[in-house]
Amino acid sequence: MLADPFAHPALFYRGDRDYVAATTAFVAEGLDRGEPVAVAVPAAGLALIAERLGAAAEKISLIDMSEAGRNPGRIIPAVLSEFADRHEGERVRIIGEPMWAGRSALEYPACAQHEALINRAFSGRPVTILCPYNAMTLAPEVLGEAERTHPVLRDSGGERPSAAYSPDQVVSLHNTPFGEPPAHVALRFDSANLGEARNLAADQGAAHGFTGARLDDIRLVLAELGANSLDHGGGSGLVRIWAEDGRLVFEVTDRGHITDPLVGRRPVDPRTAGSRGLLIVNLLSDLVRVHTRVGATVVRAYFDLP
Repeated sequence: MLADPFAHPALFYRGDRDYVAATTAFVAEGLDRGEPVAVAVPAAGLALIAERLGAAAEKISLIDMSEAGRNPGRIIPAVLSEFADRHEGERVRIIGEPMWAGRSALEYPACAQHEALINRAFSGRPVTILCPYNAMTLAPEVLGEAERTHPVLRDSGGERPSAAYSPDQVVSLHNTPFGEPPAHVALRFDSANLGEARNLAADQGAAHGFTGARLDDIRLVLAELGANSLDHGGGSGLVRIWAEDGRLVFEVTDRGHITDPLVGRRPVDPRTAGSRGLLIVNLLSDLVRVHTRVGATVVRAYFDLP
């Protein structure tokens, strides 16, 4: 049996010097082999890596993960797959850092699920994705879970297989029910009044300061979630909207069950007919959380308040 050409090591680093040395060595190795290279890390890390690489930085793609990966559900389709697909037929290498100390507890489960799902999304493809974790600032629980989402671990002492590797368990672990929201507005919808649900979302967005293209994004997200409920969630749904912790939250509940955890994370050719569903929701929202089980799915789309 041939080995999987996909590689997904976690890098546990301690401090800037360790970070720069390991990441730039990874980049240099790729450039020496003629591989396309992308570095998707928060802006501070980008600056450190670019400074060390010097002129070689012009040969790679530099991506601010704090913007491109603001929603972890966006990273596979819009960052990792986007780069790999542009170099179809070549071996590519990517540094992707989705988890940093500034991530909130609300965002963390989406980050962990993202890291676990990378393994499904890229299995069989000639891609290496190195994921740095700051061992000095991230909680031990986060580092422990990184061992479950990455088959290989690296640190200053070298590389070793992860004995804890169990990515599907991580996806399941974070598929947990949500608590009840605070004070909110709500509307039950079906095919007769889906437009009313979209208008409610737009009205709430406007009332909280959203304008222009961002208000259009909110309207489109609710349209896609509503269409999913009509097509896959039993023909109706419940939308609830509220503001909390600097975000406007749009929750849609229906009777569907998402059995494929990569739904919403696969790039779709724009020439392909049909709804983009959760992919559009992931691409436009600042955070997406999903809880799904037999007979019920709840999707929460978060928009940072302007």
